[in-house]
Amino acid sequence: QGTRDHPPAQTALRDRLLAAVVACFKRHGAAAIDTPVLELRETLTGKYGEEAKLIYELQDQGGELLALRYDLTVPFARYLAMNKITNMKRYHVAKVYRRDNPATTRGRYREFYQCDFDIAGQFDPMIPDAECLKIVHEILSDLQLGDFLIKVNDRRILNGVFAVCGIPESKFITTCSAVDKLDKMPWEEVRSEMVGEKGLSPEAADRIGEYVQLHGGLDLIEQLLQDPRLSQNKLAKEGLGDMKLLFEYLTLFGITGKISFDLSLARGLDYYTGVIFEAVLLQQENDHVEEPVSVGSVAGGGRYDGLVGMFDPKGRKVPCVGVSIGIERIFSILEQRVKASGEKVRATETQVLVATPQKHLLAARLKLISELWDAGIKAEMFYKKDPKLLKQLQYCEATGIPLAAIVGEQELTDGVIKLRDVATREEVRM
Repeated sequence: QGTRDHPPAQTALRDRLLAAVVACFKRHGAAAIDTPVLELRETLTGKYGEEAKLIYELQDQGGELLALRYDLTVPFARYLAMNKITNMKRYHVAKVYRRDNPATTRGRYREFYQCDFDIAGQFDPMIPDAECLKIVHEILSDLQLGDFLIKVNDRRILNGVFAVCGIPESKFITTCSAVDKLDKMPWEEVRSEMVGEKGLSPEAADRIGEYVQLHGGLDLIEQLLQDPRLSQNKLAKEGLGDMKLLFEYLTLFGITGKISFDLSLARGLDYYTGVIFEAVLLQQENDHVEEPVSVGSVAGGGRYDGLVGMFDPKGRKVPCVGVSIGIERIFSILEQRVKASGEKVRATETQVLVATPQKHLLAARLKLISELWDAGIKAEMFYKKDPKLLKQLQYCEATGIPLAAIVGEQELTDGVIKLRDVATREEVRM
């Protein structure tokens, strides 16, 4: 359950998608790393908040207690700490595992790919953060998935809001995971969860409601900087100051049109400490709808300055910021689009089929195809001694092979081959 086999055409489509994402990461100067799919159980526990129940723990078989990796961020932090690395820009494309309730139509699986880009190191505020947002913007624009919106918030602003609304610090994380559901549930339901399940007072919940329903741009940041309650809170003030700086950089990158400062964005994971963001695809249901409808998150990330320190025996911190591209959901959308358009995705990259029109020419085919392979040309041939020419050409049409190199008795005598363009049926001797 929650896993799937990828037939050749799907795999080819996915490879094309991953190549576009990786090309963007490389354009921004990232190096690739890889880590084991298994981690020590203790490495993963206590890093994901309420999501921890979704970790796949492996049976105790004597020796180390292991689990399957849940994301690529915690293994990266462990890697930095173990190798005493304080400065790195890396990307990692690999499978992760979650004991989630699968919803395969929406691209929710128990085994799925993640594509992460992270910048680790001590830098001036908001410059790497702005680059991560630029990367999301580039990838979603490149893939032409339609309209999208990148929501941005800051954990410090959220915690400041919780503090001025009278929430005890012990309830910050649980309140955060309730607020995080605002994109899927109306405020009334989130409010009743806060009061009923999380034990907040109705007054505190209402005060939070006044803030978490706000979204905008620089104007909203200015407005909150003037807010008498928030301006008294050190954390919120810091967060808002940085958010203002971030928007200045995003303006220079020319991407603020797709960015929304959204106070309801919380992201459920425990390890975020600063800027957090999430990209959603928007769907215009029909022309009469003013507000476009979100069809789900396709990228997310943020700043996690304390995570590496958790793995360092001396607690040395390495500030990090990163982004994860939700490749499975994007893949589901592209797959549906290909199906709807009837476009045929080529499963192979073969450039030429070596064909023969008469019998007893297997030796000529084997010699020619060997020369093509040695020259780095992608070539195929039939595994029959005497295939019919029509069958060979039909195979080219069915699989999208553009050229056929035909060697008959006449060609052998003349020392040439006949190159046929499968689509136009034009032939040249060479």
